[in-house]
Amino acid sequence: MTIALRVLSPGAHTTLQDGGRELWLRFGVAPSGALDPRALAAANLLVGNPPLCGALEMTLTGGSFAAEGGGARIALAGAAMRMTIDGAAIASDRSHTLAAGAVLRIGGARGGARAYLAVSGGFAAVPVFGSVATHTRSGIGGFAGRVLQEGDVLKLAAVPPTGPERRLVAEPPPTHTHLRIVLGPQDDYFTAAAIERLRDGEFTISPRSDRMGLQLAGPALTHARGFNVISDGIAAGSIQVPGGGQPIILLADRQTTGGYPKIATVISADLPGLGQMRPGDRLRFVAVGLDEARTARRKLMAWLDALPQRIVAVSDEFDSERLLGANLISGVTDGDG
Repeated sequence: MTIALRVLSPGAHTTLQDGGRELWLRFGVAPSGALDPRALAAANLLVGNPPLCGALEMTLTGGSFAAEGGGARIALAGAAMRMTIDGAAIASDRSHTLAAGAVLRIGGARGGARAYLAVSGGFAAVPVFGSVATHTRSGIGGFAGRVLQEGDVLKLAAVPPTGPERRLVAEPPPTHTHLRIVLGPQDDYFTAAAIERLRDGEFTISPRSDRMGLQLAGPALTHARGFNVISDGIAAGSIQVPGGGQPIILLADRQTTGGYPKIATVISADLPGLGQMRPGDRLRFVAVGLDEARTARRKLMAWLDALPQRIVAVSDEFDSERLLGANLISGVTDGDG
C-alpha cells in the first residue's frame, strides 16, 4: 500500500531538502540542502529519522496536506508556525500521529523564516548526485526539481507509527548578536572605508533574497580595484559585492564560481541563523579570526551531536499539552449546593 501526502495548498515556497550534495561543487553542481540544518535535524530526530534525512522546507508560510493510504508520524521544527490536524491545534518541536485521511494544516511563520516538516521513514524521492535536495534553478532533486504545487502527491517511505510520540527539550543552539565574518578572500579589492562600513554599518535584508543569496541594502561598499576578479570558487557564506556596492550573502543554492570580489565570509556556525532571517530583518557584522570561527563551529557541532539525547518520549498520562487541550471541568456550582 502506498502512503502519501496530497498537497492541498503548497505554501509560498516549499521544497524537499536534506543535508545537501557533497563533493560536487567542482563539477558546477550547487550543494543545495536545508538552510537551517539545526531545525532539519530536530524535525527528523523527532520522528526517528537520521538527522539529515529529506524533509519539506517551508519558507514564511506552511501548507495543507492530506494523508492517503495510511498513517505516519510527523514533526515540525524551526520557525514558529501554527499547526492543526483535522482542526485541532498541535505543537511544533514534537511528533504527532497523522492518521490516514487526516488533514494537516500549517500556517504562516510568526517568528523566523523556515520550518521543516519531517515524516517517519522520510519521503520517497529519487536521489540526484547522492541527495534528494531540490535545486530549482537546475530542476534537479526533490519532486520534479521544483517547488510543491497544489495536487502533488508526495509518496512516503513511511514507517508505521510505533511507540510513544516524542518532544524536544533542547536548549537553543549557540547564537551571537552579530554575524561573525572572516575578512577575505578579496578584501584587498575594497577601500578602507568600505571595510569600516562593513564592520560598523547596519544592513537590511531585501525582498529579492532567496535560497541562492541574501541581498542586502545598506551603506555602499566601494571598490578600490574594480569589481571584477578572475572567477573562482564560492563558499557558503561568501559576501560578494557587485558594482553597485550592495553585498550579497551567498547560501546553499549559490552559483559555484563567481567573478565579483568577496569582501568577507560569514563563519559556518552562523549560517543556520541566516536561514531563519526574513526580508526586512536587520543585521550587523563583526570580524573574527580563524581560531574563533573554528571554536564556534565546534560548539555548533557539539550541540547537534547532543540533540538525540534531548529528544524524550511523551507521557500519555502527564502530557501538559494534552491536559491543557482537554475539557477537565464537567460543570460549575455557586458553592451553595
